[in-house]
Amino acid sequence: MSDRYFVDTNILVYAHERSAGPKHVRAQQLMEELWSTGQGVLSTQVLQEFCVSVRRNATHPMRADELRGLLQDYSRWRVVINTPESILRALEIESRFRISFWDALIVQAAEEADAAVLYSEDLASGQRYGSVRVINPFV
Repeated sequence: MSDRYFVDTNILVYAHERSAGPKHVRAQQLMEELWSTGQGVLSTQVLQEFCVSVRRNATHPMRADELRGLLQDYSRWRVVINTPESILRALEIESRFRISFWDALIVQAAEEADAAVLYSEDLASGQRYGSVRVINPFV
């Protein structure tokens, strides 16, 4: 197991949504730490969900040019690309752990990246999914 840390969409969104208050501050600290250590991992799913969230669901929607710049920055991280094999593995994880398919796809990406930790607000903090442990950075 490596010292990589997978970041779920909600953490990435909070890091860029100033109106999120204390969650923004904590998520931003976490992202800065991962930038400085080079240990952050994302997936294409996270980046896609991030695009939708900061453009449509944010208090102050992000401009397209700003979003493009962020995506170019995050492309320097390890980014797990979803493949047909990823989807098949996510279906196994969904069945085994009885979680949603979308959460299973996140767990699968963290597993594929050999991440020890998955930072997420959506999954139970402390829960292990195979070799991946979930940490909610807000608790």
